[in-house]
Amino acid sequence: DVNMINVYEHLPFDDPDGGVWKQGWELLTSDQEWSGRKLNVFIVPHSHNDPGWIKTVEKYFLEQTQHILNNVVDALSVDPTKKFIWAEMSYLSMWWDGASPDRKQKLKTIVKNGQLEIVTGGWVMNDEANTHYFAMIDQLIEGDWMEWLKHTLGVTPRSGWAIDPFGHTPTMAYILKLMNFDNMLIQRVHYSVKKYLAKEKSLEFRWRQTWDQSSHTDMTCHMMPFYSYDVPHTCGPDPKICCQFDFARLPGGKYNCWKVPPVAITDSNVEVKAKTLLDQYRKKSKLFKSDTLLVILGDDFRYSAMKELSDQYTNYARIISYINSHPQLNAHMQFGTLSEYFDAMKNEIGRLTQFFSFDKCLTSSNMCFSLPALSGDFFTYADREDHYWSGYYTSRPYHKMQERVLESHLRGAELLFALALPKVKWSQDGESFSRELYPLLVQARRNLGLFQHHDGITGTAKDHVVVDYGNKLMQSVMDSKKIMSFSAHILLSEMPSYDPKTTVLNFDEVFQGQNQPPQPTVIKLESEQRPVKVVLYNSLDYDRTGVVRLIVTSPSVVVMTENRNVIPSQTNPIWSDQVEPRTDRFELVFLSTVPAIGLAVYTMWEDNSVEDSTHATVHFINPPAGFGKRTRSKFQLDVEPMKDEFNIMNDQLVAYFSGKNGMLRAVTTVRDNMKTKLALDFAMYSSRQAKDKSGAYLFLPSGPAEPHTPDTYRPLVRIIRGPVMSSVHVLLPNVLHKVSLYTGTGAGTQSLGLHVTNDVDVRTGADNKELAMRLTSGISSGDKFFSDLNGFQIQPRTTYSKLPLQANFYPMPTMAFIQDDKSSINLNCFSRLTLMTAQPLGAASLKSGELEVILDRRLMQDDNRGVGQGVKDNVPTPENFVIMLERWTATGVKENKAKAQLAYSSMVVHQSSLELLHPVRAMSASHSSYMNVDYRSLPQPLPCEVHVLNLRALQSRDATLPSEDSALLLHTVGRECALDADKYFHPTCLMHGVERLAIAQSTLFKNMGLQKTSLSLQHDGERLNQESGISVSPMEIQAYKIKL
Repeated sequence: DVNMINVYEHLPFDDPDGGVWKQGWELLTSDQEWSGRKLNVFIVPHSHNDPGWIKTVEKYFLEQTQHILNNVVDALSVDPTKKFIWAEMSYLSMWWDGASPDRKQKLKTIVKNGQLEIVTGGWVMNDEANTHYFAMIDQLIEGDWMEWLKHTLGVTPRSGWAIDPFGHTPTMAYILKLMNFDNMLIQRVHYSVKKYLAKEKSLEFRWRQTWDQSSHTDMTCHMMPFYSYDVPHTCGPDPKICCQFDFARLPGGKYNCWKVPPVAITDSNVEVKAKTLLDQYRKKSKLFKSDTLLVILGDDFRYSAMKELSDQYTNYARIISYINSHPQLNAHMQFGTLSEYFDAMKNEIGRLTQFFSFDKCLTSSNMCFSLPALSGDFFTYADREDHYWSGYYTSRPYHKMQERVLESHLRGAELLFALALPKVKWSQDGESFSRELYPLLVQARRNLGLFQHHDGITGTAKDHVVVDYGNKLMQSVMDSKKIMSFSAHILLSEMPSYDPKTTVLNFDEVFQGQNQPPQPTVIKLESEQRPVKVVLYNSLDYDRTGVVRLIVTSPSVVVMTENRNVIPSQTNPIWSDQVEPRTDRFELVFLSTVPAIGLAVYTMWEDNSVEDSTHATVHFINPPAGFGKRTRSKFQLDVEPMKDEFNIMNDQLVAYFSGKNGMLRAVTTVRDNMKTKLALDFAMYSSRQAKDKSGAYLFLPSGPAEPHTPDTYRPLVRIIRGPVMSSVHVLLPNVLHKVSLYTGTGAGTQSLGLHVTNDVDVRTGADNKELAMRLTSGISSGDKFFSDLNGFQIQPRTTYSKLPLQANFYPMPTMAFIQDDKSSINLNCFSRLTLMTAQPLGAASLKSGELEVILDRRLMQDDNRGVGQGVKDNVPTPENFVIMLERWTATGVKENKAKAQLAYSSMVVHQSSLELLHPVRAMSASHSSYMNVDYRSLPQPLPCEVHVLNLRALQSRDATLPSEDSALLLHTVGRECALDADKYFHPTCLMHGVERLAIAQSTLFKNMGLQKTSLSLQHDGERLNQESGISVSPMEIQAYKIKL
């Protein structure tokens, strides 16, 4: 019924003055309209508690949140008419840990009798733009699976509550649907979209996934109609009037109204006040199909004083009493919870839909009371004028990168811990393994969950709060490494043992500070008589071949597999300055093969007799004066001959670079020798000079980006070539830019892409500027491009000239691509250009054939959205990308014409993205005689489209120990079947036309039984016998409880 792509196409995005409802229109109502009708109003008190923003989560709790929860529990326990909702489980967990037995019992009572409703039940109210669906699900499970929710409070959340994320994704609706939710509420949506839906009476809808051809993903959603979730913008269209009914703003308090202050409700004024408020309610109700109305009552950190709570409830109780005792007003008011509102609204809609025939519904939209189906997303958000919130897609990219690093480490730790647990359980060290490592795993889940908060991963908190988040993320990365190390040791040992004082496996990198890139561990190599064993861990669910990079102490290395086969390797220089290689450490790169969710053992040692061909050669462009006189190295160092272009290549691709500045200019595929334009450049946006400037939230550029450096600029360029990989380094202001190719089909999907690393540092020369990387190709993409939502699905985008530049930027959590428009597809040309990213950033396609991404932003002022500061705490940040070019097959050209509003990545791109997010982890052994064989967890490979999203050890009643069950989450990805690379690399994966993939239970680890469950793990389904297979449809996620 409502497709957001079509809505955006036709909306003018004008902003006429709507009167008291600035972004709407004048709403009128009369007593006659309500003759024979009755308005049913639910007042839902709430308090929005950010787990970190202006203060750290701990300081907020100590100074405000614990008092809020104390007050609410105490007040509701003495008055059964009072209601309240609560969302943030991170705070409820902290409160529970310190609450008295009396207050704990009160909480149980008011939850059980329906006075206090847990809404969403996540660890936080997560951001929906930068988050990955793994972390979104994980923080919801961490909130929902807590002992005091599932085991103690006996409550199952039914309704989602998202009043503050800056834009909304259908991925969230889908996840909540899989968790057996019935309803959800959203707030921050572009004011023009709100106005359009309000006019159509479609602010309440059934949110449907774009791939859903039926209605099984439908989620009832309520979109709040006005500017904010505070009281002035929730009772009705006139904030001046609504503010008078926020009784926390009574004179003498810490809040106030900017127009007329509220006054206490008395017998002498209750009639006037009740009718004034009712008028606002009636006007607001005109925006919805039913006469059941939701009015929320609260704001940030409200009800921290008992007087405020008393003032709100007491004054509203007087208004409620007056309205309910005067039937001629045709209204009924009550305190309620969110689910009580939805139940009443749905009951009314159901009655109305039954009363009016379907034929009337078709002929007259005014007679159609069923909720419309809506598909699409709600990005990019603007709250007023041209103030688009596209800045936070990139703000604080270091911590966005750090979040993805923890996400990968946590998932890796979850898998290995769950697999090691059954093996170690019966040993004498079994309980100490569980008791010491499981709490670290739980804390890592919670720290990752905390950062999903809509002021965490967004980069919109104060500096000291960002430092606090960073320390928590860093600690959990190190704890996850520890869990992986001990678990891998157990899985590789014939006789498992656990000694926390002995580190058997050392990881290949460590974080030395929350604001420093991870530092590589140097592996000390000795002779063949004292070899070093390195364990490689592949957390992905398919056997994986690719290049591994380690730091070692020798340039001459032999690398051997468990079968004693010597494999190709290469050593690269590490630079002590721009042109001088270090002599004490080197980069070792070699091709490895690691089993699916498994471990591979490699042996290496120093051997000075190794031929020089394993050493990379290095050529320079624009070297500094005197370069040749002072270089002494084991590597061949030369100046590249002057020419217009040079290249690096592997078995799949030739990449061409400018001979003047080293920047990428074109690509050729080896198999057909087809050269195509692919230029990579950097550009800078400047903040506008007007009153409103860019800040942590807002992107307000002065105009199009300017080139980062002039055409005449000649940077130092390093060209490194070798048998395993080749790369180009360009030393630019604010960024060290590297492009690499990995050699051979032996490198798997790695060999098909251009691997880009940008070491970004905007601390100097970039005040009030934003650094962008831009790709320019020959692809005729028109005004269309595609970006992912939460790493889960692809959303088509259109670049509109009717919108300002900043409105055409969208979140890019994992990838974006452009492809040929339908009229110009040529099988002899590349049809799709995909940019994959290891960290969430903001992306756009402002011209046909272009893709660009904002790498970092340094803003010197606040943008008036509450954080009260700019973004000046920039940190040097390594940002990783993969660029891939693909072509349609003949079948693809034919089929693609019907796919304008539905898109998928190819299998090759999907796996490349996973490998970018989840690199092979390396661990060097301190004593390794026992490690002689690889470890394989899956008896046989899973279908290519099936992704093991998580294998999560569940919590026992003793919160410090895991139970015997784990949660297995499987996701069957959607894929584009008609791109050429899949023919060569995934010929057995073709699933075109297959609706469901059957998976034999015998392929799912060594399991003793599966039981279907909801994604929240709270609603258990059928137990499956060992013979029965399981199946998951494309794009679907299925959860099981599994006993290993």
